[in-house]
Amino acid sequence: MNAYTVEARGHPRFKLEVDIWINSRTCGRLKGRTVDISESGIAAMLTLEAPLGEILELDFTLPSGPVMIFAAARQRNAFRYGFEFVDTESVHELIRRTCRDLAVDQSLFLPDIQ
Repeated sequence: MNAYTVEARGHPRFKLEVDIWINSRTCGRLKGRTVDISESGIAAMLTLEAPLGEILELDFTLPSGPVMIFAAARQRNAFRYGFEFVDTESVHELIRRTCRDLAVDQSLFLPDIQ
């Protein structure tokens, strides 16, 4: 595992810093910046409040290209939000492949601090 992996979670998280657009039925379109991604969700910094529990449409770009996925806003700590993916298997497979690629890439650049 690399230095950015959180072992207490079901899926390790990997650094991913890209712009993200969040479409909410109640708040409209919000812009943020991702922090990290896992097979089950993504964390992002937002300057405006997103409703916890609401299913949102997330638009962001993975190394392989743009992706649109639905997710539930599960947690908030100040401006950092955690979103849990709730989309189809085909989109999840793209996320899984990206996480595997990021695991390899980041293991080459981040020291192991176990």
